[in-house]
Amino acid sequence: MIGLQRPGYAATSLWFAGAALAALSLADLHVTSLNPWADLQRLLAGLLRPDLLSVEGWSVVYTVAFAVLGVTLGAGAGFLLAIPFARFRAVRLLCAGLRAVHELFWALLLMQVFGLSATTGILAIALPYAGICAKVYSEIIEEADLSALRVLPAGTGAVSAFLYARLPEVAGAFRHYTLYRFECAMRSTLVLGFIGLPTMGFYLESAFRQGRYAEAGALLLVFYALIGSRRLWVRANTVPVLIAASALALPATVGTTNVGASLVRFLTHDVVPAPLRNASLLDPATLPRLWAWFSPILTGQILPGAVQTLVLAQIALVATALGALVLFPLVSRRFSGRFGAPAGRVLLVVLRSTPEYMLAYVLLQTLGPSMLPAILALTIHNAGIVGYLMGRHADALPYRADAPTGLNLYAYETVPRLYGQFLAYLLYRWELILRESAIFGILGVATLGFHVDAAISELRLDVATVLIAATAALTIAVDAGSRALRKALRLDTLPTRLADPVKAPAPVLPPALP
Repeated sequence: MIGLQRPGYAATSLWFAGAALAALSLADLHVTSLNPWADLQRLLAGLLRPDLLSVEGWSVVYTVAFAVLGVTLGAGAGFLLAIPFARFRAVRLLCAGLRAVHELFWALLLMQVFGLSATTGILAIALPYAGICAKVYSEIIEEADLSALRVLPAGTGAVSAFLYARLPEVAGAFRHYTLYRFECAMRSTLVLGFIGLPTMGFYLESAFRQGRYAEAGALLLVFYALIGSRRLWVRANTVPVLIAASALALPATVGTTNVGASLVRFLTHDVVPAPLRNASLLDPATLPRLWAWFSPILTGQILPGAVQTLVLAQIALVATALGALVLFPLVSRRFSGRFGAPAGRVLLVVLRSTPEYMLAYVLLQTLGPSMLPAILALTIHNAGIVGYLMGRHADALPYRADAPTGLNLYAYETVPRLYGQFLAYLLYRWELILRESAIFGILGVATLGFHVDAAISELRLDVATVLIAATAALTIAVDAGSRALRKALRLDTLPTRLADPVKAPAPVLPPALP
């Protein structure tokens, strides 16, 4: 009996490209702005002539403080969850649920309990980051060298074995990844300002909306400076100082006068489906009423929102692939030279440091409401990440002395040898692109986030909770599909995260092409 043939790199690429072409027929890509180039020119003029004196200093402080405390809580909880992660399915499901919900959705829910407060901002970052860190830390622990465990004396307890034999081996990787998550948290904290929290994003949204491009340019440049200088001021010896200073710098108010009562009302009433409030599950009429309530949500919001979310994510994923293939030579010394590569790295760091949500917001102001700004935002950000990583891998490749140059070097020597790693990065970004696609609904794109935002605006928190759960389920399904495909393509052992170290790749033979 002949077994099923594994998919190949070429077949997988064609499947995704074909799906993107099919998705284009369902996507709204119209440009409705009367003069988009004039708006873009004004924005660029603001970046070239920024009004640095207009930057609100406390917004910078709050942006850093929320990120520091959110990552501290999230990484701490993730570390505790990472220890039982591999052994307990319940822990893995909990972490999958936490990380599948975007920080903006967490913030919209937490605002119902804590109001527009520091607590909302910190927990909106800490909750998903706990799930993300738990998964990554667990993978790091599983991949660590076990030789130290073999020399421990008989009878050593599990806790002692972990602290003395495992933790020293993985501490460096933990630290490296946690610092990378802080960079991600800075982007997330900036975006939280777009829904009212007092970070730089709040003033950035106001400046864009009112056409104050010099102020917007100044805020962006300050944010890029924070990201670019992160390695200088976020170090092992400065972290305790940053945590203490961040806690002291937070606003004095918690946003609501009675958190306990708000939390009880939220858990026992607001998020409970309306037919189940004050109803008995034993009542034969309860389930029909629940289905009558859920059915229009499923057919009118979940299914069409999920289709639009997948359409947006699929187009953006393939556009990211094309963009990364164009961009990665900019950061490789082999292609750009000794002086061109640093300039390329600066460009790609700026692209990957700019949050997709903010990019989409800006592009919506210039191009008008459609799916096109969201696709461009996702492509720019993710192509910057994947292109940056591929350029680093290209520099690690050993080339023969008589290797060709120019286009031949690119097409025949470099891309074929990096294509497996390229697919691994794209499949890993697939889930993350889907998470971002969902939240663009808050900006008016007809993804699941559009219906979530509408439900919260109408104070129908039970409906919003169901929609967020559907978004999380869709994200988990795509993540599972991505992992299965990476395993089928034998890419599951390749590095996939921005924080992973880049080494000279070992030869990897692609699966047989069908």
